[in-house]
This record gives sequence, C-alpha cells and structure tokens, in this order.
Amino acid sequence: MLELDLLLEGFLRRGYGALDARQQRDFQRLLELPDQELLDYLLGSKQAKDGDLAHVIACIRHTAVP
Repeated sequence: MLELDLLLEGFLRRGYGALDARQQRDFQRLLELPDQELLDYLLGSKQAKDGDLAHVIACIRHTAVP
C-alpha cells in the first residue's frame, strides 16, 4: 500500500533510530498487522488498545511527515 510505504519510509529515515530496543520490537509488531489496520492507526481513524503500540504509532505520526 503506497500510503503506508510513504509514512513508514519517512519514519525509518527520521525517527526509527531514536527508538530504544523495546520500541523497535514494538515497531516490528506493528509491521505484522494487516495493512488496512496499520493505516487506520497511522491516520488516526482507530486507536491502538496496546499502549506500547500506541506510543510507537504516535512516534511515527509525529516524525513521518516533515
């Protein structure tokens, strides 16, 4: 999905390196979600119930778009 690629690519360039090891594992867990669910989280139309995932989603949303 192009939208996901663009959001995640921006985050990988500008924000991923600032995550600690646990947050990087949480990011990997996010990548296992179905594309549409992940996109809904990143666009804010759904909220993650898992607090650790919600934190990483917030990081992505904050840094993916300059």
